[in-house]
Amino acid sequence: MTVDIVALGEPLYELNQQADGRFQPGCGGDTSNVAIAARRLGASTAYVTRLGADSFGDAILDTWRREGVDASQVKRDGSAPTGLYLITHDGGGHRFSYCRAGSAASLMTPADLPEALIASAKYLHVSGLSQAISVGATETVAQAIAMAVGAGVRVSYDTNFRQRLWPVERAQVGVLAAAAQADILKTSLDDALALSGLTEPDAIADWGLALGAGAVVVTLGADGVVVATPDRRLRLAGHAVEAVDATGAGDAFTGALLAELCRGHTLFVAARFANAAAALSTQGYGALGALPRRSEVKAFLQGTSAAP
Repeated sequence: MTVDIVALGEPLYELNQQADGRFQPGCGGDTSNVAIAARRLGASTAYVTRLGADSFGDAILDTWRREGVDASQVKRDGSAPTGLYLITHDGGGHRFSYCRAGSAASLMTPADLPEALIASAKYLHVSGLSQAISVGATETVAQAIAMAVGAGVRVSYDTNFRQRLWPVERAQVGVLAAAAQADILKTSLDDALALSGLTEPDAIADWGLALGAGAVVVTLGADGVVVATPDRRLRLAGHAVEAVDATGAGDAFTGALLAELCRGHTLFVAARFANAAAALSTQGYGALGALPRRSEVKAFLQGTSAAP
């Protein structure tokens, strides 16, 4: 069995507040979002984690089956719950409340890793959140990266820093170690400020390259993205859309970027496509609801001057 992208981390059951105040159920979790986003755009994807043997875990598995994400290596744990989160919205944007302490995913260990599956992939995708949920998860991500590097599999890493999960000092150790081995390092202005003290996108890109990453992507929210390699740099402006919920927009970007790279496109062409996919993902509520299909992204790009 071969697969384009293997993602590893913590999937979460989602309850997202709608305009009428009711909460809409769904599924989220950053690396899971990436796997689904990439799958909707034509890449083959697989996910590695532990889920609780509960209804929330059942719902997440059902979502992966509907979306076509291979979950054959996901383990169920009868002694720990599936994590969940709530999203509320106000004038300041969207806000998250988590119930994930002691989740099944946080109990992952290196022994849970399917080495053959990882070795078969074009990309392994992990994140700072994948690392931060427990010491065991930190070790599991490190081992997964080592497996990938040893097998010649490219590594995609998103800093996705959350101080509520681990302090800056500990995060810097894990993040910097992973970033140094990443073929693609994705970060944001907020993450970079916390981890490096830098605020200027080009300086952040230089920081990531100096760590050893092969390429750095700095997402700028509505202002677009900076993409940098040692030899070239590109800044893409954001697309003007009627955004209602930015939940998962960064994951939509990463999933689209990896899907395009798996199709053989260059990093800079893939970034243009991903920039459009991320914008489209903000036009609906929840992490998954507005993740676009390939036809939608292509149609959108055909109506802009940013088409690759």
